[in-house]
Amino acid sequence: MFINYAHRGASAYAPENTMSAFRLGVELGANGIETDLRKTRDGVPVLVHDANLLRLAGVDKAVADLTYDELSGIRIKSPDGGPSDRIPTLAEFLDFVKETPVVIALELKADGLEEDAVGALAAYGLADRCVVTSFELNDIEKVRALDPAQRVGLLTDAVNDGIVAALKHIGAEQICPKACILTPQLVRSLHEEGFSVRAWGVKDEETMKKAVLCGVDGMTVNFPDRLRQFLRENGI
Repeated sequence: MFINYAHRGASAYAPENTMSAFRLGVELGANGIETDLRKTRDGVPVLVHDANLLRLAGVDKAVADLTYDELSGIRIKSPDGGPSDRIPTLAEFLDFVKETPVVIALELKADGLEEDAVGALAAYGLADRCVVTSFELNDIEKVRALDPAQRVGLLTDAVNDGIVAALKHIGAEQICPKACILTPQLVRSLHEEGFSVRAWGVKDEETMKKAVLCGVDGMTVNFPDRLRQFLRENGI
Protein backbone atom coordinates (compact mmCIF):
# COMPACT_ATOMS: atom_id res chain seq x y z
CA MET A 1 0.00 0.00 0.00
CA PHE A 2 1.26 3.46 -0.92
CA ILE A 3 1.63 5.66 2.17
CA ASN A 4 0.61 9.28 1.76
CA TYR A 5 2.31 10.88 4.77
CA ALA A 6 0.99 14.32 5.70
CA HIS A 7 4.30 16.13 6.25
CA ARG A 8 4.18 17.73 9.68
CA GLY A 9 0.45 17.25 9.16
CA ALA A 10 -1.28 19.04 6.29
CA SER A 11 1.31 21.80 6.64
CA ALA A 12 0.42 23.58 3.39
CA TYR A 13 -2.85 24.59 5.02
CA ALA A 14 -2.41 24.55 8.81
CA PRO A 15 0.30 25.36 11.38
CA GLU A 16 2.91 22.63 10.97
CA ASN A 17 3.26 19.87 13.55
CA THR A 18 0.12 20.89 15.43
CA MET A 19 -3.00 18.94 16.21
CA SER A 20 -4.96 21.03 13.73
CA ALA A 21 -2.50 20.05 10.99
CA PHE A 22 -2.61 16.37 11.95
CA ARG A 23 -6.40 16.27 12.01
CA LEU A 24 -6.62 18.08 8.70
CA GLY A 25 -4.15 15.66 7.13
CA VAL A 26 -6.43 12.73 7.96
CA GLU A 27 -9.48 14.65 6.71
CA LEU A 28 -7.69 15.27 3.40
CA GLY A 29 -7.01 11.60 2.83
CA ALA A 30 -3.56 10.96 4.26
CA ASN A 31 -3.04 7.41 5.51
CA GLY A 32 0.17 8.40 7.27
CA ILE A 33 1.49 11.32 9.33
CA GLU A 34 5.10 12.44 9.57
CA THR A 35 6.25 14.52 12.51
CA ASP A 36 9.37 15.65 14.38
CA LEU A 37 10.45 14.98 17.95
CA ARG A 38 12.33 17.26 20.32
CA LYS A 39 12.37 17.70 24.10
CA THR A 40 11.82 20.67 26.40
CA ARG A 41 14.20 21.79 29.12
CA ASP A 42 12.17 19.84 31.68
CA GLY A 43 12.18 16.66 29.59
CA VAL A 44 8.76 16.69 27.90
CA PRO A 45 8.83 15.15 24.39
CA VAL A 46 7.15 17.58 21.97
CA LEU A 47 6.53 17.73 18.25
CA VAL A 48 8.38 20.57 16.54
CA HIS A 49 10.80 20.68 13.62
CA ASP A 50 13.06 23.66 14.28
CA ALA A 51 15.45 23.92 17.20
CA ASN A 52 14.63 27.63 17.43
CA LEU A 53 11.09 29.03 17.27
CA LEU A 54 11.83 32.17 15.25
CA ARG A 55 10.56 30.88 11.90
CA LEU A 56 7.58 29.04 13.34
CA ALA A 57 6.32 31.51 15.91
CA GLY A 58 8.37 34.70 15.66
CA VAL A 59 9.98 33.89 19.01
CA ASP A 60 13.77 33.80 19.13
CA LYS A 61 14.05 31.04 21.72
CA ALA A 62 15.25 27.44 21.57
CA VAL A 63 12.85 24.61 22.36
CA ALA A 64 15.48 22.96 24.56
CA ASP A 65 15.77 26.13 26.68
CA LEU A 66 12.06 26.32 27.51
CA THR A 67 9.97 24.34 29.97
CA TYR A 68 6.82 22.77 28.62
CA ASP A 69 4.71 25.33 30.48
CA GLU A 70 6.64 28.11 28.77
CA LEU A 71 6.43 26.38 25.39
CA SER A 72 2.70 25.72 25.65
CA GLY A 73 1.98 29.45 25.60
CA ILE A 74 3.68 29.92 22.23
CA ARG A 75 1.58 29.67 19.07
CA ILE A 76 2.74 28.28 15.73
CA LYS A 77 1.80 30.47 12.78
CA SER A 78 -0.45 29.26 9.98
CA PRO A 79 1.06 29.32 6.46
CA ASP A 80 -1.91 31.28 5.09
CA GLY A 81 -2.54 33.66 7.95
CA GLY A 82 -5.24 31.45 9.46
CA PRO A 83 -5.60 30.43 13.11
CA SER A 84 -2.40 29.62 14.97
CA ASP A 85 -2.01 26.56 17.19
CA ARG A 86 0.22 25.37 20.00
CA ILE A 87 2.99 22.74 20.00
CA PRO A 88 1.62 19.35 21.10
CA THR A 89 3.29 16.74 23.26
CA LEU A 90 4.16 13.33 21.86
CA ALA A 91 1.61 11.80 24.23
CA GLU A 92 -1.15 14.06 22.92
CA PHE A 93 -0.29 13.09 19.35
CA LEU A 94 -0.25 9.37 20.12
CA ASP A 95 -3.61 9.67 21.87
CA PHE A 96 -4.96 11.01 18.58
CA VAL A 97 -3.21 8.44 16.39
CA LYS A 98 -4.49 5.44 18.32
CA GLU A 99 -8.05 6.45 17.41
CA THR A 100 -7.24 6.51 13.69
CA PRO A 101 -5.96 3.90 11.20
CA VAL A 102 -2.96 6.00 10.11
CA VAL A 103 0.66 4.94 10.28
CA ILE A 104 3.31 7.39 11.47
CA ALA A 105 6.89 8.41 10.77
CA LEU A 106 8.59 9.89 13.81
CA GLU A 107 11.79 11.80 13.08
CA LEU A 108 14.32 12.28 15.88
CA LYS A 109 15.60 15.86 15.66
CA ALA A 110 18.09 15.93 18.55
CA ASP A 111 20.36 13.66 20.58
CA GLY A 112 18.98 11.54 23.38
CA LEU A 113 15.41 11.03 22.15
CA GLU A 114 15.59 7.32 21.45
CA GLU A 115 14.28 6.13 24.82
CA ASP A 116 11.45 8.68 24.73
CA ALA A 117 10.33 7.50 21.31
CA VAL A 118 10.58 3.78 21.96
CA GLY A 119 8.98 4.03 25.39
CA ALA A 120 6.04 6.11 24.22
CA LEU A 121 5.33 3.93 21.18
CA ALA A 122 5.36 0.83 23.37
CA ALA A 123 3.14 2.42 26.02
CA TYR A 124 0.51 3.34 23.41
CA GLY A 125 0.77 0.05 21.53
CA LEU A 126 1.75 1.89 18.36
CA ALA A 127 5.26 0.54 17.71
CA ASP A 128 4.08 -1.58 14.79
CA ARG A 129 2.44 1.44 13.15
CA CYS A 130 5.54 3.63 13.27
CA VAL A 131 8.87 3.99 11.50
CA VAL A 132 11.38 5.90 13.61
CA THR A 133 13.68 7.94 11.38
CA SER A 134 16.66 10.24 11.55
CA PHE A 135 19.33 11.78 9.36
CA GLU A 136 21.85 10.22 11.76
CA LEU A 137 22.60 6.51 11.44
CA ASN A 138 23.69 6.41 15.09
CA ASP A 139 20.20 7.47 16.23
CA ILE A 140 18.43 4.60 14.53
CA GLU A 141 21.10 2.17 15.70
CA LYS A 142 20.26 3.21 19.27
CA VAL A 143 16.55 2.69 18.59
CA ARG A 144 17.20 -0.84 17.34
CA ALA A 145 19.32 -1.56 20.42
CA LEU A 146 16.42 -0.51 22.65
CA ASP A 147 13.81 -2.43 20.63
CA PRO A 148 15.09 -4.79 17.92
CA ALA A 149 11.55 -5.06 16.53
CA GLN A 150 11.04 -1.33 16.03
CA ARG A 151 11.08 -0.37 12.37
CA VAL A 152 13.61 2.31 11.51
CA GLY A 153 14.62 4.33 8.46
CA LEU A 154 17.36 6.70 7.41
CA LEU A 155 16.69 10.10 5.82
CA THR A 156 19.39 10.95 3.30
CA ASP A 157 20.11 13.29 0.41
CA ALA A 158 22.49 10.76 -1.18
CA VAL A 159 22.42 7.00 -1.62
CA ASN A 160 25.61 4.97 -1.99
CA ASP A 161 26.89 1.48 -1.32
CA GLY A 162 28.16 2.45 2.12
CA ILE A 163 24.76 3.71 3.26
CA VAL A 164 23.01 0.64 1.90
CA ALA A 165 25.49 -1.68 3.63
CA ALA A 166 25.19 0.16 6.95
CA LEU A 167 21.40 -0.01 6.86
CA LYS A 168 21.44 -3.69 5.99
CA HIS A 169 23.85 -4.30 8.87
CA ILE A 170 21.42 -2.92 11.44
CA GLY A 171 18.39 -4.42 9.72
CA ALA A 172 16.72 -1.13 8.82
CA GLU A 173 13.48 -1.50 6.92
CA GLN A 174 13.27 1.86 5.19
CA ILE A 175 15.46 4.31 3.32
CA CYS A 176 14.21 7.84 2.69
CA PRO A 177 16.02 9.56 -0.20
CA LYS A 178 15.48 13.19 -1.10
CA ALA A 179 12.99 13.28 -3.96
CA CYS A 180 15.28 15.17 -6.35
CA ILE A 181 17.75 12.27 -6.56
CA LEU A 182 15.18 9.59 -7.32
CA THR A 183 15.17 7.56 -10.52
CA PRO A 184 13.19 4.43 -11.33
CA GLN A 185 16.50 2.53 -11.41
CA LEU A 186 17.50 3.72 -7.94
CA VAL A 187 14.13 2.83 -6.44
CA ARG A 188 14.19 -0.58 -8.09
CA SER A 189 17.69 -1.31 -6.77
CA LEU A 190 16.67 -0.33 -3.23
CA HIS A 191 13.63 -2.58 -3.45
CA GLU A 192 15.91 -5.40 -4.55
CA GLU A 193 17.98 -4.80 -1.42
CA GLY A 194 14.83 -5.25 0.66
CA PHE A 195 14.04 -1.66 1.62
CA SER A 196 10.82 0.26 1.41
CA VAL A 197 11.47 3.68 -0.13
CA ARG A 198 9.89 6.90 1.17
CA ALA A 199 10.64 10.18 -0.57
CA TRP A 200 11.09 13.48 1.27
CA GLY A 201 11.69 17.05 0.10
CA VAL A 202 8.55 17.06 -2.05
CA LYS A 203 7.99 20.79 -2.47
CA ASP A 204 5.65 20.90 -5.46
CA GLU A 205 3.30 18.76 -7.51
CA GLU A 206 5.83 18.16 -10.28
CA THR A 207 8.26 16.61 -7.81
CA MET A 208 5.40 14.67 -6.21
CA LYS A 209 4.36 13.14 -9.53
CA LYS A 210 7.92 12.27 -10.48
CA ALA A 211 8.49 10.47 -7.18
CA VAL A 212 5.30 8.45 -7.52
CA LEU A 213 6.21 7.42 -11.06
CA CYS A 214 9.69 6.37 -9.90
CA GLY A 215 7.96 3.67 -7.86
CA VAL A 216 8.39 4.82 -4.27
CA ASP A 217 6.31 3.22 -1.52
CA GLY A 218 5.32 6.53 0.00
CA MET A 219 6.31 10.13 0.54
CA THR A 220 5.94 13.03 2.91
CA VAL A 221 3.95 15.84 1.34
CA ASN A 222 2.53 19.10 2.66
CA PHE A 223 -0.62 18.75 0.51
CA PRO A 224 -1.93 15.20 0.98
CA ASP A 225 -5.17 16.01 -0.83
CA ARG A 226 -3.30 16.62 -4.09
CA LEU A 227 -1.27 13.45 -3.71
CA ARG A 228 -4.42 11.47 -2.96
CA GLN A 229 -6.03 12.77 -6.16
CA PHE A 230 -2.98 11.90 -8.27
CA LEU A 231 -2.85 8.40 -6.81
CA ARG A 232 -6.52 7.88 -7.62
CA GLU A 233 -6.09 9.16 -11.16
CA ASN A 234 -3.29 6.65 -11.72
CA GLY A 235 -4.88 3.69 -9.98
CA ILE A 236 -2.29 3.54 -7.21
